[in-house]
Amino acid sequence: MKLIPPPPQDFAVYIGKSGTLYGEREEGDSLTTIYHSGYLPYSGARGLHNIFYTARSARVLLHAFSPSSENRRIAKKFDGQFKKERIPASQFVPSEAFWGFCNTYFTQKHGEKSMPKERLHTILESSLVSTIITYIKDATPVAYVLEVEDGSMGHFWFSFYDLSYSKQSLGLWLMLDCIRDAKERGIEHYYLGTVYGTKALYKLNFEPLEWWDGAQWSINIGLLKELGRSDS
Repeated sequence: MKLIPPPPQDFAVYIGKSGTLYGEREEGDSLTTIYHSGYLPYSGARGLHNIFYTARSARVLLHAFSPSSENRRIAKKFDGQFKKERIPASQFVPSEAFWGFCNTYFTQKHGEKSMPKERLHTILESSLVSTIITYIKDATPVAYVLEVEDGSMGHFWFSFYDLSYSKQSLGLWLMLDCIRDAKERGIEHYYLGTVYGTKALYKLNFEPLEWWDGAQWSINIGLLKELGRSDS
């Protein structure tokens, strides 16, 4: 992977702190190696593919993962409630209802400009998404998860869900459900995205967790909490 200057930013997407490094995936580069080196996929410009950036990301060590009491509490709320299907990205045909569902979620939760249709197109066409996981209840979509998988790693990249479930912590359950599935598939590291700000500290519910400190993977969760709480 070669280092590049910061790419253009067409969409209102947060891409990290000062000192962020950007790189372009080249032929033969392993996603497992790229993620292990502290990089995550960049999706902030339309039509731009195979660009990665360094960030304060977190991952779960699945060989040692065991649900905590909080995990089990959330599991009781939703386990068995939905019909779930893992669809290979190459076989997924997005409908207008899908675009509308995802737009409604991001507009209400993160703001109108956070996930325009063009950005979601860029993500789905990036060739990085390996699986779209759908959750259905009474023939109605309740949630979607976009997942990246390569060799011994998986990445919970984006999720979209019915916000009427938000106060019941459906988002947390979706992440838990994907972590459990990944462990069953024999995945070694499951990446949860970035940890910036207090709103991202829910990811610390999954143990054992380690995070990229800019140079290496750290297990200092106390420091991660402190950094998250001090972010502007």
